[in-house]
Amino acid sequence: MVESLEIKKMHEKPPYGIIAILFIGAFVAILNNTLLNIALPVIMKEFSITPSAVQWLTTGYMLVNGIMIPASAFFIQKFTNRRIFITAMVLFSLGTFIAIIAPTFSLLVVARMIQASGSALMMPLLMNVMLTAFPIEKRGAALGMFGLVMFTAPAIGPTLSGWVVEHYSWRTLFEIVLPISLLTLILAIFKLKNITPNRDVRINFFSLVLSTIGFGGLLYGFSSAGEKGWSSPIVYGMIALGTISLVWFILRQLRMKEPLLDFRIYKYPMFALASVISMVIAVAMFSGMILTPLYVQNVRGISPLDAGLLMLPGAVLMGIMSPITGRLFDKYGPRALVYTGLTISVFTTYLLSQLQMDTSYYYLMGVYTFRMFGLSMVMMPVMTNGMNSLPMISNPHGTAMNNTLQQVSGAIGSALLLTLMTKRLDASAVAQAKDLAASGVDVSTMTEEIGRLAMLDGVNHAFFISTIITAIALILSLFIKRVMPPTSPTIGEVKEQSEK
Repeated sequence: MVESLEIKKMHEKPPYGIIAILFIGAFVAILNNTLLNIALPVIMKEFSITPSAVQWLTTGYMLVNGIMIPASAFFIQKFTNRRIFITAMVLFSLGTFIAIIAPTFSLLVVARMIQASGSALMMPLLMNVMLTAFPIEKRGAALGMFGLVMFTAPAIGPTLSGWVVEHYSWRTLFEIVLPISLLTLILAIFKLKNITPNRDVRINFFSLVLSTIGFGGLLYGFSSAGEKGWSSPIVYGMIALGTISLVWFILRQLRMKEPLLDFRIYKYPMFALASVISMVIAVAMFSGMILTPLYVQNVRGISPLDAGLLMLPGAVLMGIMSPITGRLFDKYGPRALVYTGLTISVFTTYLLSQLQMDTSYYYLMGVYTFRMFGLSMVMMPVMTNGMNSLPMISNPHGTAMNNTLQQVSGAIGSALLLTLMTKRLDASAVAQAKDLAASGVDVSTMTEEIGRLAMLDGVNHAFFISTIITAIALILSLFIKRVMPPTSPTIGEVKEQSEK
């Protein structure tokens, strides 16, 4: 009763100062992730590594997120939001410092993973605070502002990265992030207070082991496929081990009174549907952010700065649209927004699968921007509608589940699409070399041109697969209904209100 009165009081006057500190932490974590997208080709050249190897800077980051986030429900319930956030910022700052001084690519990947161990807790923590601090009728607008932070960082990231990489070392990217993270840590130590309710829950270490092996094995297996090949025992062995461990983990959680990650929330149909659509969109969004810079820089030879500027309008528009779609969600519900956004996303992703060697820079910018506009109408409405179907006691598990599946699906999807791109690239290069040799052309003088054409073919192929994946989400969006949270704190029937 006391707790409900405190929550009611909080709903009347949300703790904006505390939320602002959490927003800064989330912002710097997302900014750090997107900063490297433009820098990947430069890092490839410096360390003389392949595209499949360099993706570990992104995939490794998401790998640790996929391992850590399932446990975030436990941490959020067990420990205060102040302790969690300060610990997360310490880890994130440490990883950033190691990245600045890393002499080898392997140590750079380790630094990224240390960063991820801190950032993994920030997003679930922030979302759980938002769900606690705002009443149901204001969640769309509140989470829309949350989306503004999520999408403003990607807006700044590529452009800032392009400018830095063109004029300075890629290490400067981390040198920019470190002071911001340290300042956020200091603010948290002196200003952050506890607002989320805590319970005396215990962690089941065997469940944590199964979760780590399950999600980690799947991510490692799929991420290694591009470099080692699908026939490698390590690849299919890790995928098999991950699958078995994940199934065991899920069955174990369903039998436990205090699960590490409560899969019983999937008894709520709209949460289950929201999770599936969110996973598909994560694949589309992460892959687009990786494939586009590869085409722009490696195929077209456009400078890192111009590559960043090309992606800037789309990310800015996505950030602007997030609070707008949040308010539209509160007023009209999710269906029209999600269906329209996914229709745009499917169409624009298909256009990106038809790129040519002479595709106009501004045409590409327009298509990419329109694609991000479509995705902006999908992400937060889908997530908010799914979370609204859960009782408050299940919010930590809902946020943990959403973030886990988005990270895992984004990592697996990106790795899979990059693998398909690499395979298509290799096959295309061989085919072109044979055709040129058959026509009497000296292939040794055409190596660079063959490589660019093969890369173009690989990027187009990957974007076409992404089109099919996004179309699946479009079909699923037809089944979305607006929901209101159940009054009972236990799993039960959800009152569904059909969209007008």
